[in-house]
Amino acid sequence: MLSGKVYRTVSDRAWDPTRRLEDMAQQGVDRQVLSPMPELLSYWLDGADGAMLCRYLNEQIAAMVAAAPQKFFGLGSVPLQDMDRALVELEFAVRQLGFPGVEIGTNVNGAVLGDPALEPFFAAAEALGAAVFVHPLRPTGKERLVGPANLEQILAFPSETGLAAASLLTSGVLARHRSLRIVLSHGGGTLALLLPRLQHGWRTFEALRVQMPEAPVDAACRFWVDSLVYDGGTLAQLIDRFGDAQVCVGSDFPFQISEQDPVGRIEALVLDPEARDRLLSGNALRWLGVTR
Repeated sequence: MLSGKVYRTVSDRAWDPTRRLEDMAQQGVDRQVLSPMPELLSYWLDGADGAMLCRYLNEQIAAMVAAAPQKFFGLGSVPLQDMDRALVELEFAVRQLGFPGVEIGTNVNGAVLGDPALEPFFAAAEALGAAVFVHPLRPTGKERLVGPANLEQILAFPSETGLAAASLLTSGVLARHRSLRIVLSHGGGTLALLLPRLQHGWRTFEALRVQMPEAPVDAACRFWVDSLVYDGGTLAQLIDRFGDAQVCVGSDFPFQISEQDPVGRIEALVLDPEARDRLLSGNALRWLGVTR
């Protein structure tokens, strides 16, 4: 609800563990990572209000995990609009609730992820061994879309994610925090197509090489990306770009735009049993920092 009016109706498939388990069984999914609906990250709230909401979300997700601990992992949220409170909540989510990591948006009220103001978060996440899941939020370029409102999800999300990921490269965040484990949703958005241009620029412009001590195509292979690209050929290109050790299953469950057969999409494409195992489970577990 916003100002007493219905903003969005969310099915119980999003928050009822029993319903989720039923859907998972139908899709052939053995374990699932639960994360907040991105809009609920609510970076536009006052810091104290944002911290209160994050605590509530984190405790709710922890309760869902507790209902089926062999089936669910939980990712928390932190109020990145207030760094001091964000660091407190990050530690609470990881140390107290036992979450393997947190979800963050691609920008915090317009500040992209490579912005120096967010450096303390990435340093703390690395120190805690926390996985970081990046999802697009309030994307740039919406004013240039022509058509219905859901074009934001379809067209603006990929470019938003690609630019956010590129900022982590060009700012040196990945170079400074080499053990940081970041997964990019929606196949990393446009990043795979941006990388050849960035690599060429890195070779051409000395200032970029000074800013980025490592070649972009090499640094980018430390990202994980999910498989949510809706097309076998595009998924094959993703695996070719990032490697079959850095791609894991993504679904966008349970929303309308979700991949209906995330397991089948990979099984239809990858014939090598060891690579298939990595893509279907091993890579995600390694990103989460957990054992089978």
